Amino acid sequence: MKLNGSEIIVECLKEQGVDTIFGYPGGAILNVYDALYKHSDEITHILTSHEQGASHAADGYARATGKVGVCFATSGPGATNLVTGIATAYMDSVPMVAITCNVTVPLLGRDSFQEIDIAGVTMPITKHSYIVKNVKDLAKTLRNAFRIAKEGRPGPVLVDVTKDVTAAECEYTPRVPKPVDRITASIKEEDIDKAVTLIKKAKKPYVFVGGGAVISEASDELKKFVEKVDAPVCDSLMGKGAFDGSNERYTGMLGMHGTKTSNYGVSECDLLIVVGARFSDRVTGNTKKFAKNAKILQFDVDAAEINKNVRTDAHVLGDAKEILKRINDKLDNQDHSDWMEHIKSYKLDYPMRYNRDILNGPLIMEKIYEITNGDAIITTDVGQHQMWASQYLKLDATHRLVQSGGLGTMGFGLPSIGGKDSMSGTFNDIDVTPTLVSFAVDVAKVKDVITPEFKKAGSKLVWLRAPKDSYDLPDYSQIMDGYDKLHEDIKAGRVISAYAAEANGIAEAVSKMAFGNHLGVKIEHDVDPRDFFAPAWGDIVCEVPADKVGELQMSYRVIGEVTDKAAFEYGNVSIALDEALKTWDAALEDVFPTESAVKKEDRKRKKQPMRTVFTIQRRSTYASIK
Repeated sequence: MKLNGSEIIVECLKEQGVDTIFGYPGGAILNVYDALYKHSDEITHILTSHEQGASHAADGYARATGKVGVCFATSGPGATNLVTGIATAYMDSVPMVAITCNVTVPLLGRDSFQEIDIAGVTMPITKHSYIVKNVKDLAKTLRNAFRIAKEGRPGPVLVDVTKDVTAAECEYTPRVPKPVDRITASIKEEDIDKAVTLIKKAKKPYVFVGGGAVISEASDELKKFVEKVDAPVCDSLMGKGAFDGSNERYTGMLGMHGTKTSNYGVSECDLLIVVGARFSDRVTGNTKKFAKNAKILQFDVDAAEINKNVRTDAHVLGDAKEILKRINDKLDNQDHSDWMEHIKSYKLDYPMRYNRDILNGPLIMEKIYEITNGDAIITTDVGQHQMWASQYLKLDATHRLVQSGGLGTMGFGLPSIGGKDSMSGTFNDIDVTPTLVSFAVDVAKVKDVITPEFKKAGSKLVWLRAPKDSYDLPDYSQIMDGYDKLHEDIKAGRVISAYAAEANGIAEAVSKMAFGNHLGVKIEHDVDPRDFFAPAWGDIVCEVPADKVGELQMSYRVIGEVTDKAAFEYGNVSIALDEALKTWDAALEDVFPTESAVKKEDRKRKKQPMRTVFTIQRRSTYASIK
């Protein structure tokens, strides 16, 4: 059948099983969007606020589902806005196809408006980059792009299509994609035998797990291998979840953000078995001193990683899952009980410690793990909070922790959760950033954990804002004065207790009510709010004696009363427990006249199922969460 280039792009995406695309339209790619619109019942397009967000969303989607992520962008600056996201995926071996459109062929190379050689720009950060100038090459190129993105060590591929190709017609024949086989031809029996010999000779083996074990889905084979070797296990940032974090053999991450147990153990071991890791500088430090007492045995699918950063004594090249299978078949059960007891003593002597009496990052991570029972897809931005998540979340499955490792991309966290509605609905979705913690859980689950402990006899929960007249950007000095006033009111009995937040206080306060205050510190007479909360909006949820509410209106703006069925909405970020009360609606229409009504009408029109999203977030980071 004869189709134009835009229709061929959509048909090829359908061939590859693509159900979700992230993007932002522009002039050069409009033909493709017109064709995509006709298939909106088959492919969901998620509009982001910026092309970089689209690339991160496609990346996060790929990491969480194991499928190829797809993003769209237009020519020139639209295409270059994808660069950071493409580089992020490249550094962490994430399968992604970025489709951009360029100016027409006659305008290429003439410094035309919004023309850029995006294939050349992205060449160092993609597995392959194409520019399609003939519509007859389009289908083949797209099929090759998906194959390259998935095979071997996965990674991003860019396909740049000129605008005239999107309009030109040619014959199109549908094809069923061939399965991408695991890399096994490079696995040599002599290498397997050498690896088995090294393992049998070792007295103090240690297993170091990287992202390759996650990508190859080798968790079952890895567990069997570790039991046979009888060794402790550490991992890298990208290897989280490949080995059960609650297993007694697990000792935590290795390297500068790792545990003392892992670092001491690797320094003392006589054989370090590396499964799908690339010896990052964050792991090794000075490579001349890294694991200086050990022989190095490396399993990796990428020949470029062998002897690149650390010299190996032996290696096996190929898919990690297949390598472990073959070694398991040849390896007898080893006994290193003395070595394991030595490592266990390190775990007892050097546990991960933090102050459990005050609100802090590790406490939040452990409470998130406790609340979700480890059944959550968690995304992080980059920084200390990312390290807390990696150190304190005991992951027992792959594709649970979505984070930027190699590139360390700031701003990755929020857009990377953009595809959560296309993922399995059996998970909670959590984004952990310095200023944002969002929870998406079923309404029924939230109602189950609401308890009456926040409702004492003769008291009300009210939403206040301090200072009284703050509406727009915060005046930090006034807000701190408001916290001082709150402290005085608590001491005087005008307020029983209060919940405030570093960021949008009402959001965190309601989430604390829902989760039994697991995530925060209650401000009572012996707690100074300034010890725990940096100044932000100054929103506070207080438990107040019913006869004292009137007095508070002299010092604060009383926005509404909080009940079990309260709902707070602001634009695209919502906190909903069941239904909005009239007091809340009135407050919202007073402060933000149009946002609430627009949001409600939009939800009715689309007939979307209500999800519950608790958000702790600075105003400057408001973005669409779909």
